[in-house]
Amino acid sequence: MHITFVKKILADGEPCQKCADVQERLEQSGQIDRIDEVVIADERDPDSLGWQLASRHNVNRAPFFLVDDGDGEPRVYTVYFKFAKEVLGKAAGVSEEAGEILKDNPDLDFI
Repeated sequence: MHITFVKKILADGEPCQKCADVQERLEQSGQIDRIDEVVIADERDPDSLGWQLASRHNVNRAPFFLVDDGDGEPRVYTVYFKFAKEVLGKAAGVSEEAGEILKDNPDLDFI
């Protein structure tokens, strides 16, 4: 299995806040060691590998993860908690996962 972590660098050279938060979670949990490759989608360089991967996999948010099991197209994860639960084996709290989904999809709302 090969795991690629794609994070974004903003036009001012700073990392996107969500990308920094996810990186910190990975480091604090020790799971950063399970990441095989970190790729940057740099707003200052539309040809950066991160933007190419985002385009190839129809991803429009960062960070995201590509998980390649070697059996075809890699699985794409745009929600960290889902990635952590399904790939890294760490159970995320339902409220944390729901909160991240709502944050990433402002058009959604609680019922």
